[in-house]
Amino acid sequence: MSVELLTKDSVVDYLISKKIISLQDNPEVEVLTGGVSNVVLAITTSNQKMVLKQALAELAVSEKWVADQRRAIVEADAIELFNEISPKQVPKLLFLDPDRFVLVLERVALGSTVWKSDLLAGVINPDIGAKLGHTLASWHNYGQQNPSAKDKFMEDSLFDQLRIDPFYRFVADKNPSLQVWIRKLINELEGDKTSIVHGDFSPKNIMISMSDEVFILDFEVTHVGNPVFDISFLIAHLLCKFFHAPDALQANLLAKTATAFKKEYEVLRQISPSFAHHAALIALARVEGKSPVNYLTPNQQHKLQKHTKSLLARDAKLSLLDLFEMSTR
Repeated sequence: MSVELLTKDSVVDYLISKKIISLQDNPEVEVLTGGVSNVVLAITTSNQKMVLKQALAELAVSEKWVADQRRAIVEADAIELFNEISPKQVPKLLFLDPDRFVLVLERVALGSTVWKSDLLAGVINPDIGAKLGHTLASWHNYGQQNPSAKDKFMEDSLFDQLRIDPFYRFVADKNPSLQVWIRKLINELEGDKTSIVHGDFSPKNIMISMSDEVFILDFEVTHVGNPVFDISFLIAHLLCKFFHAPDALQANLLAKTATAFKKEYEVLRQISPSFAHHAALIALARVEGKSPVNYLTPNQQHKLQKHTKSLLARDAKLSLLDLFEMSTR
């Protein structure tokens, strides 16, 4: 059963009814864009800066993509957990409405920018990759070392709806020659319940402050699964931007960012040798999947498709250098 979606015009009355704010707070509302899975509204009062998210039942992409709105409840649980582990990097949860799939959290420091936008604009600092590698590895270690923390994230149907089906199976259906390899990758994800996995560790969900502090958002795909997915998901996004880079300097900085991310992660824990195959497939899905990136030109899409399909066809271990091979651009 669908629920009524909040809008810029209705959200103030809603928040007042839930005693989150009062009319005397002089609330101002701003519509935030960039995602495809939620209504996102920023609310500013005289003493609070908040972001409200409400999960959509059908994602705003060209292909039909239905997803369970209960992911808002999963996200609220995950925010509470990861805020406890990394309070300076994960905003605090302020409110959850499980009936309307609404959550409200603190807004990150004003002036912060979306890392995806920075990377596309050529603002590329490999040190950010290193910080993210350290944080992600510490999260994966925590999930592995604290079995009781996994209890709220054991149900993995959301991961199937939001990641395996649109990224893995959808691409496999378009590429019969790759289906055997893709099935192996799916089996690896489905058969491993090692740790708590973010599930959407992407530049669009990472914000950078003016002093290079890192904030991590969007935990609605959090589940107990294989940590290789988080690693490969971020690397795949950097690979897409590598093919978009206008010159060799920016491409090289993106490759260095991926290297710094992987190297710092490996200080704390090992990475599955299959990470590059997963990254190649996820990058291919950003062209051929249900949610393609919107910044690659047709020529760049073709080069990325050719490169990733060539890598996926190899029956051998792949490295980060294989992914970020300058001659393939």
